[in-house]
Amino acid sequence: MENQKKIKIFLGATYLTIICVFLWVFFSTYSLNEITSYDFIKNNRDHLIEIKNSNFFLISILFLIFTVIWVLLLGFGTPICLLAGFIFGKWIGTFFTVLGLSIGATLLYLISNFFFKDLIEKSFSKKFNFLKEKFKNNEFIFFLIYRFIGGIPFFISNMLPSLFNVKVSNFFFGTLIGLIPQLFVWVSLGNGFEKIISENVTSPSFFEIISSKDIYLPIFGFLILVILSVILKSRFVKK
Repeated sequence: MENQKKIKIFLGATYLTIICVFLWVFFSTYSLNEITSYDFIKNNRDHLIEIKNSNFFLISILFLIFTVIWVLLLGFGTPICLLAGFIFGKWIGTFFTVLGLSIGATLLYLISNFFFKDLIEKSFSKKFNFLKEKFKNNEFIFFLIYRFIGGIPFFISNMLPSLFNVKVSNFFFGTLIGLIPQLFVWVSLGNGFEKIISENVTSPSFFEIISSKDIYLPIFGFLILVILSVILKSRFVKK
């Protein structure tokens, strides 16, 4: 038992070290101003589209692998959605994003169950203990609602189900189905940004961006999802 505990501590510390090194390398390579500049985005857009058109299969596999690793490194889902829409468009981008995030989330859930279950219980059990009975009554349906509602940082939402011992199959398919609406909205927004950048040599004004239907329609869809989430939360996720 003592040796098993030491192995868990070692592997858990190694995992956290990898996360810290990744973040340090990324932000040492690119500054925040650089990655948000219009020229940087447009130049890399042209490069990404060229790579995709020349080898679609390779870029698809690399994107899926990158998405899984991103989730394991506790990354948020939104940047992946925007990138997928930017590169692949709405429909294919949504497919790859949902698949990659679902695989990554399931692996993170398994890691959390093995290494960090005690820590998660100490940190969140009092706040979310009231949900245990709801999960027991109909685990898959409630987990589906849990995924649709969102409102919790993605990496935390992948770890919390350790409190309820959710079956791995229910976790994976609940994530796969439950994330589709919100991911489609964000992927569509990423696709809208790609279209605007492809049509403008210089940075467009805020009004030009927001008045494009490729931008305001996803935003409108997001607001509808927020309203639906609030309604579902008040009905199904109340103490």
